[in-house]
Amino acid sequence: MHFHGYLWTGPKQQFDQDALRRPTHPDPPPPGSKPELIQRYREVVADFPLSDLPPLETAHWLMKPGKLVQGTWEEAKRAAEWLGERLTEYAPRFASASDRDVTRMATLINSAADQVGWGGDVSIGFYLERPSFLSLALVTCSPNRSSSDLNCPIR
Repeated sequence: MHFHGYLWTGPKQQFDQDALRRPTHPDPPPPGSKPELIQRYREVVADFPLSDLPPLETAHWLMKPGKLVQGTWEEAKRAAEWLGERLTEYAPRFASASDRDVTRMATLINSAADQVGWGGDVSIGFYLERPSFLSLALVTCSPNRSSSDLNCPIR
């Protein structure tokens, strides 16, 4: 078991486009479906795996290209340290003063270490200067508890 870190920043409006953040249904639209539905299905099949937008389900990061992985660790503590470094790096840009609280960030980091330590995934997000958003994720790999059928994107 190992852990991958992911980071995304961008316009909150883009992050809010849920349809772009979920993989396609395993079954294509049936014959005779509306052309718009068929076209949308084709777009998602082509775009979801390549998009750097954070997926709605954290484990689905593993469906994305390996180039989006920001770091890989064998130890949960090291993965959580990376998360803490990113929080420290972006904290000055957090829109909310309470999100910058050092005690709150330490609690998030400790909780993340515990969660990935037992094989769970972690996904957190923060509003930055409006209208930007920061999304951070730690994803357990090989296997992932919630999606054991997903392969490691870089191994």
